[in-house]
Amino acid sequence: MKLRIALLQLKGYPNNLEKNKNKGIEYCKKAKELNSDIVLFPEMWSNAYAPYHNEVWEHSYNPKKPKKPELIKEWQNQAITQNSDYVKEFCNLAKELDLAIAITYMEKWDGNPRNTVSIINRFGKIILTYAKVHTCDFSGEYHLTPGESFPVSLLNTKKGDVKIGSMICFDREFPESARILMLNGAELILCPNCCEMNDIRTSTIKVRAYENMVGIALANYADEGIMGCSVAFDGMPYDLDGNLRESKVIQAGREEGIYIAEFDIKKLRKFRNRETQGNAFRKPNTYSELVSEIVEEPFIRETAKR
Repeated sequence: MKLRIALLQLKGYPNNLEKNKNKGIEYCKKAKELNSDIVLFPEMWSNAYAPYHNEVWEHSYNPKKPKKPELIKEWQNQAITQNSDYVKEFCNLAKELDLAIAITYMEKWDGNPRNTVSIINRFGKIILTYAKVHTCDFSGEYHLTPGESFPVSLLNTKKGDVKIGSMICFDREFPESARILMLNGAELILCPNCCEMNDIRTSTIKVRAYENMVGIALANYADEGIMGCSVAFDGMPYDLDGNLRESKVIQAGREEGIYIAEFDIKKLRKFRNRETQGNAFRKPNTYSELVSEIVEEPFIRETAKR
């Protein structure tokens, strides 16, 4: 059972839903030609994770007290619902291509929008919708509504079923994200992304995969400068004989393209049944501080939300 995930490392069209939709459809068809089972888009593909105006996004301004709140409203007005033509067309495409698609978008919500990924199965049905929990509240994402859970669903593929979940970009900076997904049963974690991928962030993904014995696939935007470097790790740093092995499945450069990450789910399940990471030896009764709401210096930030 070797699942092929197509990491769509693309350049988007800032704040242009129609062009991004059409380009996304084109690349899903190309991914199908590469015998992919799952297609993963970068973060908030509907508007290419673009600020409507720099003042909405730059870290140098205080998002809690914007100088021109009307710019925030214009940016938020790009939000769409799950019933939008954008999402429906990807549902129809998934059924047409017999292919699972993890499509990302700014989702219209009660109050502020959400940063969302919906996983569509090969029959064209949405099996899971996840909204980014750890919104970047130090930037324009302060004006989004954070998600409240890390759901996991069973995804049917032609090669068999796999338990799948998601985390989005900044979520990967918190070990709790991947940990809860593992505790909820995830075997594969899909991670839409939009930021610089450097050695420390790539290493973080490797560690998240290792400590939870899960496969993680991350799709980033293409950029000749600091972005790109989409990456996947299978979570298995040892082979069946206990020898060290390379757990990196693939790492892209910075240029645009489709990068195939192949995960051997059968081997992963054998590994999970015998190794010591994951949930077997945890001591949850000693972790009460992890759910404390108390924040003290030097970690107090004015824009942080609880």
